[in-house]
Amino acid sequence: MKVEHIRARLLEDLKRLRSPDGYLYAGSPRYHTLFGRDSLISGWQTLEIDSSIARETLVALASLQGTQVNATREEEPGKILHEHRFDPASRQELPYWEFPYFGSVDSTPLFLVLGGRYLRHTRDETLLVSLWPQFRAAYEWVKRSEEVGGGFLRYQRMNPHGLFHQGWKDGSDDHLKIRPPVAIVEAQGYAFAAYQEFSGMAERRGEAALAQEAEARATSLRQRFNRTFWLRGGGLALGLDGAGVPRDVSTSNPGHLLFSGILPTDRVDATVARLFAPDLWTRFGIRTHSNRAPDFDPYGYHTGTVWPHDNWIIAEGLRERGREAEANRIGEALVTAYETLSKMPELYAVVDDQIVDLSKTPQGSTRANPTQAWASAGLLELLKHR
Repeated sequence: MKVEHIRARLLEDLKRLRSPDGYLYAGSPRYHTLFGRDSLISGWQTLEIDSSIARETLVALASLQGTQVNATREEEPGKILHEHRFDPASRQELPYWEFPYFGSVDSTPLFLVLGGRYLRHTRDETLLVSLWPQFRAAYEWVKRSEEVGGGFLRYQRMNPHGLFHQGWKDGSDDHLKIRPPVAIVEAQGYAFAAYQEFSGMAERRGEAALAQEAEARATSLRQRFNRTFWLRGGGLALGLDGAGVPRDVSTSNPGHLLFSGILPTDRVDATVARLFAPDLWTRFGIRTHSNRAPDFDPYGYHTGTVWPHDNWIIAEGLRERGREAEANRIGEALVTAYETLSKMPELYAVVDDQIVDLSKTPQGSTRANPTQAWASAGLLELLKHR
């Protein structure tokens, strides 16, 4: 399949997912609404394609930013939402939630990450001025949450019917086998990057003391993280439980640290080698979970399938660390998946070196959305390197 044909079809995917307000809905037919994490990442992926998507994502999420403590919504001042549903009918699918629902540990730092990257890419000073109170509130939430979490960004649901896990591998049960309050590995990298991006924003605003404070927090988190999350046998923990015990299992999550800069060079090398080991790497991309782990399931939603957006974040980090060859391997793997499936769904399985389209043939509780913004946008962005 020609690259031009794939690119045109991916652009059509994004056109169908574009909301009237300009941000991207998370997916179709499910998740056809505003998400925090998903919409922010797809805004990041499309920065060089159409930066207005990032801008309108930031504006929309800022308008719905948390202002109070509300346990049912899991809202806190400065927090960025996980999901919003605008029509009463769809809200009835989750009767124990209130919307906007804020059960996400990473939407808020990603709001700062996208904000900083958007501003550096566009030099849109008017947006910095108009959203400065919201950026400042998001920074204060990250700072406050880290302090409450004993030096790390942690999550524990306030609503007993809310999401049990609140990183990108979220869910209503303990499928990750980590008891709260959880310090999930990738959120620490997001927090580190958020501090750095906010420091840059503060400098542009002429607030030198605030910029220095944020940079000092980034430095402190980097030292603490590398001291605590690196396992004795090598490699990074998936997360720490409430008692500080690491979950020792090989997953794709540490790959999200590469773009942030939180890892020293030697640990970047070790992390990259681990991601491309045969228990995680397939010819269609990196699995979410090692096939040597006792709880591995090739069809498991977060415990064995391959997610295109997950691979894109890893590839983006590889490029930012100068690892072009490995980033290109991921790009080629996703193109191979697209050519095999004739689409780029939310996720897929790889069984006996063959791809399984979980949007056509769901397995158990795992079914894939046929169209997902961060899957389509991720591959579209990777195509520019071909």
